Amino acid sequence: MLINRSRYWQQLMALGEITDPDKPYTRRSFSPRFLEGRKWLTEQMQNAGLTVSVDAAGNLIGKKQGNKPELGSIVIGSHSDSVPSGGRFDGIAGVIAGLECAQVLQEQGISLDHNLEIIDYLAEEPSEWGISCIGSRGISGKLSEELLRTPHPVTQETLADAVNRMGGDVTNLQKRTDIAASLELHIEQGSVLESEQLNIGIVTGIVGIIRLSILLGGQAAHAGTTPMYLRKDTLVGAAEIVVAAEQIAQDFAKNKNGYFVATCGQVFNQPNASNVVAGETQLVFDIRSDKRELMDEFIVALQSVINQVVQKRGLTLRSFDRLTDTYPTHCDQKLMDSLEAMCQHYQYSYRKMPSGAGHDSAFLSLIAPAAMIFVPSVAGKSHCPEEWTEEADLSKGIEVLLHTLLDLDRHL
Repeated sequence: MLINRSRYWQQLMALGEITDPDKPYTRRSFSPRFLEGRKWLTEQMQNAGLTVSVDAAGNLIGKKQGNKPELGSIVIGSHSDSVPSGGRFDGIAGVIAGLECAQVLQEQGISLDHNLEIIDYLAEEPSEWGISCIGSRGISGKLSEELLRTPHPVTQETLADAVNRMGGDVTNLQKRTDIAASLELHIEQGSVLESEQLNIGIVTGIVGIIRLSILLGGQAAHAGTTPMYLRKDTLVGAAEIVVAAEQIAQDFAKNKNGYFVATCGQVFNQPNASNVVAGETQLVFDIRSDKRELMDEFIVALQSVINQVVQKRGLTLRSFDRLTDTYPTHCDQKLMDSLEAMCQHYQYSYRKMPSGAGHDSAFLSLIAPAAMIFVPSVAGKSHCPEEWTEEADLSKGIEVLLHTLLDLDRHL
């Protein structure tokens, strides 16, 4: 059963052209440009014979009812929103891949026993409200009232009102119980597959993510008149913490059993002047692993380092807060076996690997068996205009996706 390579590639490029013209490729969730993209997607879904709707969580769904709807739905989904000045493949490739599967089934006159749903999950990327995976949280029971009350930092529009503006209805949010299996194709966003010259990555699990905010207090002082031995410089203390954290993370990644990375990606310094000793510094750490115990162990080690630095430099630890905290999730073994069988059948080279990035599938795995396919990213580039995946590589991923869909429909 052949997929139409020219069709899905043209669709992928066409959706990429729906972008803020001064910042390609940008289609931020909740924006007019995002809605323009969804209008285009709706038309493509309808052309594929799908019935289109928006659910209570704001997800765009194209559905084809199966011969035995009581079996539930097999869903193929990803996201069409982007980061600012992102790429044309992140999330979008997965939505178009699902659409291509539906189009092939329509052309071949194949009707599944299960319902088939192609889903564009709302706001997988962190939105202006600072929250990611809004649509997949909504159908998995993880979009809380507290999150829905979050105000926009500029307009003060609540997240609830924004979801409703996208066509959702947060008063009717429900945890779905009818999904028989969830599949997602995604670009790797790293360079492992390309470096090892492999066609497919079968994702074993999705990392948990903890984001920590650490606020150090000291004493702002004149840079010229304050002797070095009398300083309580929070920026120097913060630098010491960052270097120590990197060393701990290197040790964990090399010597612990599991995938582990930690990053200090934000430093906020006050008063942030060249001639003033820093009096307050905030660090934001991003900690990721497929093993929860490693995340917890790292935090204990980081706290020990902070305590030593604070005591040595006469500083205070004003706050140590978890901004977000999600647990690692594991992909379903039966679905991974089906993906592996399809790779072997088509003689596509593959490896099993964890995902170091967060995905909607992490939330889908809380309510249904879920699995992911990775396809190679050229030079590992993602979240930038240069993001690219070769057409031939994407084609192999869609073929595996399509035939896994057919296999699951027969055996679930």
